[in-house]
Amino acid sequence: QVQLQESGPGLVKPSQTLSLTCTVSGESITTSYYSWNWIRQPPGKGLEWMGVIAVDGSTYYSPSLKSRTVISRDTPKNQFSLQLSSVTPEDTAVYYCAQKAVGGTDFASWGQGTQVTVSS
Repeated sequence: QVQLQESGPGLVKPSQTLSLTCTVSGESITTSYYSWNWIRQPPGKGLEWMGVIAVDGSTYYSPSLKSRTVISRDTPKNQFSLQLSSVTPEDTAVYYCAQKAVGGTDFASWGQGTQVTVSS
């Protein structure tokens, strides 16, 4: 059974870069059947898909976040990461990593989520 675990600082100052890592166990992130995603949920709002890294390492981002987002991976460690630059308090949210089957409509597995607060 695949498990995902987010890690990273819980507090980031405005204008800095938010960096999170998702450690995956039970499945290789290079398995061709899945893609690996970042999703967030600001307080009182719905889920927002941020971006994905595919099995070949290609990345796709939400148009609204594309200019500030980088998703990368470390295949020996079976991890993928999120960097969100120039953060503001509006980036305060619970951040999730999630696995999705290629061609699937739902996310198959989720991390537990990690709270990130942007504040000085």
